[in-house]
Amino acid sequence: MLPLTPPSPARDAQAVVAHALTTGYRHIDSAAAYRNESGCAAAIHALSTSTPRSQIFFTSKVPTSAMSYPGAKAQVDKTLSLTGLGYIDLMLLHAPYGGSSARKGAWKALVEAVEEGKVRSIGVSNYGVHHLDELEGHIAELEAERGGKGKGGVLSVGQWEIHPWCARKDIVAWCEARGVAVEAYCPLVRGERWGEPVLKRLAGKYGKSEAQVLVRWSLQKGYIPLPKSVTPKRIDENAKVYDFELTEEEVDELETDEYEPVCWDPNTSPLAN
Repeated sequence: MLPLTPPSPARDAQAVVAHALTTGYRHIDSAAAYRNESGCAAAIHALSTSTPRSQIFFTSKVPTSAMSYPGAKAQVDKTLSLTGLGYIDLMLLHAPYGGSSARKGAWKALVEAVEEGKVRSIGVSNYGVHHLDELEGHIAELEAERGGKGKGGVLSVGQWEIHPWCARKDIVAWCEARGVAVEAYCPLVRGERWGEPVLKRLAGKYGKSEAQVLVRWSLQKGYIPLPKSVTPKRIDENAKVYDFELTEEEVDELETDEYEPVCWDPNTSPLAN
């Protein structure tokens, strides 16, 4: 999985994604706000003979500026036009801003995009538990308004900053209880925790980098880690995590009770925002 945040310019994204696809990556995480959807898609098209579109999972996101029914509907079409990919594998609402009515409208637009074959799966990013509870209510309302079970859409995926220093146990528990896949962005904590005693010790024990240990932690927690890099060597390294395994005790030992996000944190935004 290769996320392109913080934003990699479109001209750089094409080269980065091309290298990742050649290396074996198949999940590309982009967003309208990153302004690199076209660059990502250019690499996908360029390698289509060796890596068919059907083998690639492309994610994009509706920006906060488009958090409304017409805004989200237009964004889906804009992303399809910019990328020329035919469909979007996963479209997320990037953050829970705009107020309840706007969030419901944007979600409805994504539900319709799935029904129209423009999007395969839908989800949210940076939603707190209170936003998720509200979304469940919106889904129930849309089912009643639109004709029954399933008409409110299916929340398939949620994406959050998750790592041992920001474990978000409440959100993870909410998702696990409902079968929602959890994507963990910033699993490497932007390198701000290199040298932490437990992390350093585990890296030494397994002969791996601290980044590889953190990716492994995320995988063993059952998450889909999104380790971002624009450096070919690190892109390669981040994928080489299947030849070792942490013990259950080590997974627990690495996790902390700290709440130290290194990115923006819309999760705590009140419902009125």
